Amino acid sequence: MAELRLASVRDIAAPEVSGAAGDAPLSISIRDASKIFRRDGNETVALGGVDLDIRRGEFIAVVGPSGCGKSTLMRLIGGLIAPTGGEIIIDGTAVGAPVTDLGIVFQKPILLEWRTVLENVLFQIDMRGLRKRDYLDGARRLLAAVGLAEFENRYPHELSGGMQQRASIARALIHEPPLLLMDEPFGALDALTREQMRIDLEELWLSTRKTVVFITHSIDEAVLLADRVVVMTPRPGRIDRVIEIDLERPRGLAARKTRAFTAAVEEITELFLANGTLHSSRPVLNLLKKQEP
Repeated sequence: MAELRLASVRDIAAPEVSGAAGDAPLSISIRDASKIFRRDGNETVALGGVDLDIRRGEFIAVVGPSGCGKSTLMRLIGGLIAPTGGEIIIDGTAVGAPVTDLGIVFQKPILLEWRTVLENVLFQIDMRGLRKRDYLDGARRLLAAVGLAEFENRYPHELSGGMQQRASIARALIHEPPLLLMDEPFGALDALTREQMRIDLEELWLSTRKTVVFITHSIDEAVLLADRVVVMTPRPGRIDRVIEIDLERPRGLAARKTRAFTAAVEEITELFLANGTLHSSRPVLNLLKKQEP
């Protein structure tokens, strides 16, 4: 796959920042945010009071079990749904409607079947009433960066799931948003492509310093990408702990061999064991041994 060198799409000058967000101003402030879904007289508490500050230019990964409210939290930040309690503040303004100045990549690619790949990437430009010709070259560079240059005139049904997701990533970045929300964007990719996309995404982030909220089930992926990892409890989702990741960047393949990586993965794993997300296999093995003749 071609390298995902997205920073050059519109020749943006990279901020001169060498480390994490540090003392940068707040980008997102989440205050006691909760979400209850109600249907047919039943209630499901998806989020049970979340507090989190995210600084401008920070890469945050959220990891937790299925159903813990990770995707719900992302939708709250994007203003796609309203919190039952608490509030979300972005750049000093409370979120009360869908946030327009951001890019979103969902778990599944959401492409319009009647538009070509190139037209899908440019869809946001059409919706914003911007001049398409000003973004056409950038869209083609994005498609080349994600390995889809030869497929710009194809339709979504002609692409594999992974290729569709690459197109979705390109579409999310076409208008150069300062905030990027990513809901397991690499889940549809094979292992090798997923690892390369992870490396390339970090390179993009280092070049542009966008604020990124990245949802994942993968502990390794969270540690390798993030400045901080938000560890969620099982439903109702709450923040168990926020872990600072002390790994030098860029974090290539060799990062997995470092003590800092191993220590962070072990710390998160221990949290999941403690909160019941993970269970030791020993009781199961003992049970099997008892059943042996």
